[in-house]
Amino acid sequence: MTTLAILPVKGFERAKQRLRDRVPDGPRAGLAEAMVTDVLAALERVDGLDGVIVVTGEPIAAVLAHAAGAEVVHDAAEAGQSAATTLGIARALERGADRVLLVPGDCPALDPAELDALLALGDGVVIVPDRHGSGTNALLLRPPAAIAPSFGPGSRERHETAARAAGVAWRVLDVPSLGMDADTPEDLATLEASGRIGATTRTELERIDGEDAE
Repeated sequence: MTTLAILPVKGFERAKQRLRDRVPDGPRAGLAEAMVTDVLAALERVDGLDGVIVVTGEPIAAVLAHAAGAEVVHDAAEAGQSAATTLGIARALERGADRVLLVPGDCPALDPAELDALLALGDGVVIVPDRHGSGTNALLLRPPAAIAPSFGPGSRERHETAARAAGVAWRVLDVPSLGMDADTPEDLATLEASGRIGATTRTELERIDGEDAE
């Protein structure tokens, strides 16, 4: 069985707008880059993956992806996470993938062992909620077009409804390191307190905090 991860990456200058109260405009782009770097590094260490597709219109993200051995699908429209993952799914189908794992670029605590445990599950749809329980931070889909991704507020319920309508087996699974994203200052505080944050992201936050203290 061929399993590909799909990682949508928004342009770094526009990313993480809700973090503005914690991270100033300029450094936010660097933080977004650092988080994607950590996610790519974690995905490289997942035994159950046969490849990674990065969907992005961000030139730096494309360079990072190529350096990590990932394929890049250009996202000229940048119409959002759902649209980007749909582009990635189309490419995965062209490559003959049996299954796809849709993962976000802002989970820098990502644990390869937890992803391997997730990938050990069977067919259908696995919905990985965010730490609040109402959003979706990841989807595991077999077949890749089992349901259409619909990320954003309230997405867990939408994905559950879509899976029921499609008549496919589905389940909700908490994956701790995937549940910790960085959309808000509170999310970022939770990540930092966890002690599991990726090395590149941790270094970037220390640099930002050092500049703020000057």
